[in-house]
Amino acid sequence: MTLARLIVAGLFAVGALYAPASFAQSTTTNQDMASATPAAKPRAGKPYYVEFRARSALSYGHTFAVYGRVGTKIGAGSYVAGLHPFTESSIPWMIGHLVPVPSETGASDGDSEDQYIIARYRILLSEAEYKKMVGTIKDMQASSPVWHAVLYNCNAFVGDIAKSLGLKVPSHLAMPKEYINDMKALNARGTAAAARATSTTAASVH
Repeated sequence: MTLARLIVAGLFAVGALYAPASFAQSTTTNQDMASATPAAKPRAGKPYYVEFRARSALSYGHTFAVYGRVGTKIGAGSYVAGLHPFTESSIPWMIGHLVPVPSETGASDGDSEDQYIIARYRILLSEAEYKKMVGTIKDMQASSPVWHAVLYNCNAFVGDIAKSLGLKVPSHLAMPKEYINDMKALNARGTAAAARATSTTAASVH
């Protein structure tokens, strides 16, 4: 890992929350937004969900997780968990490229606005799976994690939630959109491989 790579990776987190959503430059078209909106119908036995999201901002973007009962909206049955420097001041953000700074672990400006979403990966959960994940999130939030642009950023926080569900995650030094799309691809490959293995085993039995 080169120093230049670390610097670039660190800088993406600066733009994540440093620009209010009102100034965000979304690359998502109306057609993209319509196709990206998740279905509201739960699968049998899986009434809950977690959705890992990336949103655009003035510069680089931000990753976070939305979770709750399928078909509900943020603030009305769904919740947000994400790591970002505390306060609206730019000072903690800048300091956080040198040393870890105190963080906030809830929603940030723009997280609930669908037009800024540039990537998403949804997992449906049973009640038991959901309760276990919520417990993990609350433990993570209670531990008051610090934010650092390179060492522990929004990707790393979301990745820890994903790993608690047994999901594979890419490097947390990726850009937000790349991070979510890579996570989706990693786990899609794993699911496909498992399905092929099951099919092969069934065929050999017969």
